[in-house]
Amino acid sequence: MTFSTDSIENGFPSAFNYDTQLIDAVNSTVNVFKSLSVDDQLAVLWFAYTEMGRSITPAATGAARLQLAEGLLNQIKQMSHSEQLQAMRDLTAKNNTQISRSYGILSANTKLAFWYELSELMVKGFVVPMPFNYQLSRDGSQVLKAVKELDFGQQITVLRKIVTDMGVDSLA
Repeated sequence: MTFSTDSIENGFPSAFNYDTQLIDAVNSTVNVFKSLSVDDQLAVLWFAYTEMGRSITPAATGAARLQLAEGLLNQIKQMSHSEQLQAMRDLTAKNNTQISRSYGILSANTKLAFWYELSELMVKGFVVPMPFNYQLSRDGSQVLKAVKELDFGQQITVLRKIVTDMGVDSLA
């Protein structure tokens, strides 16, 4: 008997459906996230990191070389609140700025850790805080809910895909 992907899928349909469903959940969450406004994207990241940050941190910083991002974080801390917000918007919108280019060359894990540290700096008041009365859009709320419903590995995969796509990689 010869084996093909068709014969394997017919013999083990549930295993392949499960993997496909996991991949689809991650990809659809990322795609909906990318369709949000820049401010809603920032808000979803903020809520994800502040609500799930305790579990994200060890995964992100354990493998990250955060010292590579320290200079970038320090630059942002030195800016006014309006400049900090614009820098975050530029990263999210992939605008070609010095900050976006510096961010763009970081590894995926360092980018995860960068956003975690940025959210911590926001909580501590060193970086522009999340507006007290910010109302996340319906789609933004759905993305955040979808992220919360994923298992830990999927959450990290979604966040990694999101933050890896931000900034400008001038080496690419």
